[in-house]
Amino acid sequence: MSSVAAAPLPALLVFGEALTDLIRLPGDDGRQWVSRAGGACWNVARVSAAMGVATGYGGAISTHAPFGTELLALSRDAGLDERYLQPVDAPPLVAVVHRHDPPAYFFLGEGAADLAFDPNGLPAGWQEAARTAHFGCISLVREPLATTLVSLASRLHARGVAISFDPNLRNLMGPAYHATFTRMATLATWLKLSVEDLRGLYPASTDVDALADVRRIAPQAHILLTDGERGMRLLLPDGAVITQPAYRVDVADTVGAGDAAIGGWLASLTRSPDAPLPHHLRRAAAAAALACTRTGAHAPDWEAVDALAQASSTR
Repeated sequence: MSSVAAAPLPALLVFGEALTDLIRLPGDDGRQWVSRAGGACWNVARVSAAMGVATGYGGAISTHAPFGTELLALSRDAGLDERYLQPVDAPPLVAVVHRHDPPAYFFLGEGAADLAFDPNGLPAGWQEAARTAHFGCISLVREPLATTLVSLASRLHARGVAISFDPNLRNLMGPAYHATFTRMATLATWLKLSVEDLRGLYPASTDVDALADVRRIAPQAHILLTDGERGMRLLLPDGAVITQPAYRVDVADTVGAGDAAIGGWLASLTRSPDAPLPHHLRRAAAAAALACTRTGAHAPDWEAVDALAQASSTR
């Protein structure tokens, strides 16, 4: 038996899409493109693994070169538990980012591998080992995957597993998505929202009114509200608010910063479950800041995150 097979099953699980961003580079001719492995849910899993937490990424990934094989290789390099990966002989999911400012993109995903994810293919005993499960982004609008994942989140919630949810709003999420958002929010212990998500979900409301409706939907949730360089707030179910300024770093880009924030939050909770909430909030903010120091989605390690959080907290 291999050492991986003998290892305990992870308590932290992430379900959702892995994809490749095909990015059009700025320039006069617009003919230069670059590919970057990513996907919001896969990014979250990679961040928590980089921060030293055993993580199971439950998702189906294409075996087709070059995009699928790169994602599979990077998943293994990141230390994601291979028992949860589901390689599939199907086309890869691709996000085509054809404009940067403002961002414009579309997805190539008909019949793509992510849609083939099957919970029955997860390792025996995985539900008993699970303590926290994260869901979000376009995996919750791509059928039949969306129905599979919402049902899975409901079953895990019923078993007492803490549900983490980040809608990570994208242009695939039309008016009908609000029903899915509502369902997932009612299950969530940890609900991560960016200010942009909030305004996209409630385009006709003020931020205050939108947050009030989210609280009505999810009275049980700890809401992690991120606002870029203005930092983040943790809104507790009892009405208390903990604020966390953004850490100052040299920014390369902000790709994956939100994923790093929730990945850092979940990793910190898993590593130090008895630590006070501000401890975890500082590490979420530090992970997000460090993700911005590299081009593309970056997964900082625990030592770097903890060092930034501790140094900043003593100033």
